[in-house]
Amino acid sequence: MVTEDESRDRALELFLKIGLDQRTAKNTVANGKVTANLTAVIHEASVTDGCDKSIGNLLYTVATKYPASALVHRPTLLEYIVSSKIKTTAQLDAAFSFFSNTGSESFKLHEFEEACGVGVEVSVEDITQTVGEIFEERKSSILEQRYRTNVGELFGHVRKKLPWADQKIVKQIIDAKMHELLGERTAADDEKPAKKKEKPVKVEEKKVAVVAAPQPSEEELNPFKDFPQPEDNFQVHTEVFFSDDRVRKSFHSISPEPNGYLHIGHAKAMFVSFGLAKERSGCCYLRFDDTNPEAEKTEYIDHIQEIVDWMGWKPFKITYASDYFQELYDLAVELIKRGHAYVDHQTPDEIKEYREKKMNSPWRDRPIAESLKLFEDMRRGLIEEGKATLRMKQDMQSDNFNMYDLIAYRIKFTPHPHAGDKWCVYPSYDYAHCIVDSLENITHSLCTLEFETRRASYYWLLHALDLYQPYVWEYSRLNVTNTVMSKRKLNYLVTKKFVDGWDDPRLMTLAGLRRRGVTSTSINAFVRGIGITRSDGSTIRLDRLEYHIREELNKTAPRTMVVLYPLKVVITNLDAGSVLDLEAKKWPDAQTDTSAIYQVPFSKTVYIEQSDFRMKDSKDYYGLAPGKTVMLRYAFPIKCTNVVLADDKETVVEIHAEYDSSKKTKPKGVLHWVAEPSHGVDPLQVEVRLFDRLFLSESPAELGKDWLDDLNPHSKVVVSCAYAVPSLREAKVGDRFQFERLGYFVVDEDSTTSEKLVFNRTVTLRDSYSKGGK
Repeated sequence: MVTEDESRDRALELFLKIGLDQRTAKNTVANGKVTANLTAVIHEASVTDGCDKSIGNLLYTVATKYPASALVHRPTLLEYIVSSKIKTTAQLDAAFSFFSNTGSESFKLHEFEEACGVGVEVSVEDITQTVGEIFEERKSSILEQRYRTNVGELFGHVRKKLPWADQKIVKQIIDAKMHELLGERTAADDEKPAKKKEKPVKVEEKKVAVVAAPQPSEEELNPFKDFPQPEDNFQVHTEVFFSDDRVRKSFHSISPEPNGYLHIGHAKAMFVSFGLAKERSGCCYLRFDDTNPEAEKTEYIDHIQEIVDWMGWKPFKITYASDYFQELYDLAVELIKRGHAYVDHQTPDEIKEYREKKMNSPWRDRPIAESLKLFEDMRRGLIEEGKATLRMKQDMQSDNFNMYDLIAYRIKFTPHPHAGDKWCVYPSYDYAHCIVDSLENITHSLCTLEFETRRASYYWLLHALDLYQPYVWEYSRLNVTNTVMSKRKLNYLVTKKFVDGWDDPRLMTLAGLRRRGVTSTSINAFVRGIGITRSDGSTIRLDRLEYHIREELNKTAPRTMVVLYPLKVVITNLDAGSVLDLEAKKWPDAQTDTSAIYQVPFSKTVYIEQSDFRMKDSKDYYGLAPGKTVMLRYAFPIKCTNVVLADDKETVVEIHAEYDSSKKTKPKGVLHWVAEPSHGVDPLQVEVRLFDRLFLSESPAELGKDWLDDLNPHSKVVVSCAYAVPSLREAKVGDRFQFERLGYFVVDEDSTTSEKLVFNRTVTLRDSYSKGGK
């Protein structure tokens, strides 16, 4: 019977044969699903004996990205790859798109070849000429921006003209052309220009870097100061009884759609709505905008309630837009009676065309009685889905696109997760949101700036129905670098298995951040720090969030020691059976308090990081080297006396060292380490997952269709055989630690027993933000 380790070794050997580098192959083996897919692809392609690296890389991409709906056609694609008829990533992406649209249906080979550029040869001369033309068109801009020029845009222009060109050659020619035009790169080229959108960040960076605590600004003391008081809204009539007095209250709501998991942008929305209510001694509803039954799930509703509680907010009441379906329907009937709505039969494409031309629908002026009857037929399920909508009769000549007769109701024969199967007509967001705000007596309707153009429609509808009108105020949305915030993109990453679910620690979902070990208090501190403004288009650097995470974990996470990539060190002047129990500090300033101390064994065999040893020493290197002495944290100085090499005479297998029990030696370098708890017994073995930024560029959403190409291939590195000190055996899921010299880590929920502990890296120890890093 083949053991799990043997199976992994076989898979690793197979992946190395097709040209994958050692790290990629090891990371692949750690992922069971990708391992199974890649193994199947290699066998289907008949390259179990190996192949060229360029072909192997394409096979790896097939294993990770090929559309599951078209598996029947995968052998055809593999045949084209192995025969080098498809040899570039551009061709492969085109093949994925072709088969994604084809599914399991049959297709014509010539159409496939045409779609993928099979047989199209792009010469170096063609690429050189095209690059030259593009540079000539943009010469003045390139000369002005020099090496700050967005090379990605230049790639994009080349790709449009030569979609099947070899991208490596394109890069070489673009680089050569840049050098030819601009000359050598200078120090000034590497200086980052001041970006307008990052001004708020820079201001706070300067404050954080000051040693003496700076005086907080008025906005930091009260980020809600710009909001009006309820009594300033002349249309507010909300009065709530408390004891014997009638007190005017501030009412707000946060209204997420239950069609996905909340992300860090929602953390700002919660801070604004719940925080303003708290500051004004008011109340905040948690209302689910559940008007689209096709996209909503009970799973999302449960998640949102859990996350709101985890973030530290307590709703005044939990409500649903669907709680008001009857009132909303009755008001829609009233809207028709008042001549402000009509039943329309245009298709979505026709509606789009007519709105673009500012043309009225042919059914806009139909009789009120006719619209009333048709709307009733819609409610009773007598009209097919897609054959009729109820539209508001607004202003088709307005300069505001959101006044072009927005849809109020549509037909959907889909049961509702909250309301059941009572309804087959459902209100739109634009119709329901403002009315429910009014029905719940909301004083401040708060949303992000992309909804600003909807304000006209919001007030138009409430005015048309003579309903109370809340105060509407928009603020800038939260954008963070190196991630995507679009629910559509997040859903794509999850459903297409680019990440391991909605709570993948690499995502900026609140569930992902929580699993990564980030605390809700550090998220709220981050949101408070960036303030509430109407300055749109700003993007907050990720290291600003990491600063707040480190600030809290530095105070709350006890220190411990873990070695990720162990290198064996044999202490030659210590007896084999000798084990010294030493004291280590959980906190840097720990004194005699026993609760702040933990025990670490020091024995004949200890392990240090592989990166902490070099065969050649240098002045700026503080690790161990032949003949050199370093200090083992909380233990003794050790001096390297011998190095055992593998048969290749390069790989270090083992180090021999002597320890100084008197501690008279005072070396500069201090290393973390882990020792055998007793002779011949391995230290506690743990799995460590090293998470990094999910995308390589700061603004992947701006890359258009190429956003997936920007995924960081090393955003998750699994270290399956790290060594830890014995005290970590008692760690529980959710416990946070600082691994000395490595970063902050949390025990993951995949930890099943003390024999299988899994740690996620929350954040590294390095902090560029508080030091003025940008």
